[in-house]
Amino acid sequence: MSSISRVLVIGGGIGGLTAAIALGRKGFSVDVIERDPDWSVYGVGIIQQANVVRAVAELGILDDYVGAGFPFSDIEIYIPSGQRVARFPTPKLTEAYPANVGIGRRALQKVLGDRAVLSGANIRLGVSATRLDDDGTGVDVTLSDGTTGRWDIVVGADGLYSETRKMIFVDSPDPKFVGQSVWRYNFPRPADMDALQIYEGPKGIGLVPLSNELMYLFVTTPEPGNPRYPREGLAAAMRDKLAGSAPAINALADQIVDDDAVVYKPLEMLFLQGDWHKGRIVLLGDAIHATTPHLGQGAGMAIEDSLVLAEELGRADDPETAFTAYRNRRFERCRYIVEASLAICDAQVNGEPVDQSAATRGMFEVVAQPI
Repeated sequence: MSSISRVLVIGGGIGGLTAAIALGRKGFSVDVIERDPDWSVYGVGIIQQANVVRAVAELGILDDYVGAGFPFSDIEIYIPSGQRVARFPTPKLTEAYPANVGIGRRALQKVLGDRAVLSGANIRLGVSATRLDDDGTGVDVTLSDGTTGRWDIVVGADGLYSETRKMIFVDSPDPKFVGQSVWRYNFPRPADMDALQIYEGPKGIGLVPLSNELMYLFVTTPEPGNPRYPREGLAAAMRDKLAGSAPAINALADQIVDDDAVVYKPLEMLFLQGDWHKGRIVLLGDAIHATTPHLGQGAGMAIEDSLVLAEELGRADDPETAFTAYRNRRFERCRYIVEASLAICDAQVNGEPVDQSAATRGMFEVVAQPI
């Protein structure tokens, strides 16, 4: 009989909440702690591609996803002049559902948070773990509010700067800045905008439909030295980054006027080559394989992690067996996404041409495989 019943998930983001849902469906008692008392997320969107749609279907929440976002199946490729040179469908992996879903991060957070609670998870905000004591039969956890608790296992889903990772692997690498940053901004969605639109060129530019009302624009730009931009003037800075783009993008750039609506993020990566667990404490998502967004798979990899981890915990008699099987199933797939995304990033930073269509097709071939 399994020695695992009670699970603590550290982190209330995409990976932590999908882990709570997946573990709850397997019959585990789950507590989630999230350090942000407001549980805030930035207000742009995210692409959930065919493999994620399949994973979300396995979680039993696909209708909620589709209802909160914008389903689409095609990708359009534009050259720098603005001419569309390709439109192609992406593969569907879930019968009777779209290949992809664009969804706002706030809408996604609500879907996952609501379903995690319905799955039985107890969620505590404004709390973090300050100490983890694993005695081989369970983990005693000291929390930032001074309380303590004991769980059979702990799941660290606390992101790129994971404190859980640093507690169990004191010599683990720090996230690495990749020389590029991403700028994002929301716009009203035109009625005929029904596909992911990718603009090729020295900067990576794209448009993603999010709902019947919204879409967002992203642009990745080389940022030598990792500069920090003040909030005041951020809209003007983003407009400057888009200067000389295709006519349709230039027209949108003129509408970027709200500094507070610009989301600017330096891009960083991290991949743990060694173990993904220590004793009864395991990591998932960005805590172990943070990727740049060039293939749109960062959140997808975390969601797939959650499903695989719950499956292995559900079939194993002990954490060591489950955690080892989980890493073995996930390692090569996640490494591919990190390395292939970084290759696109490096090419853009170096001013080299990127065949985005070929890169996207190659990615779909990999993620279409079973998890």
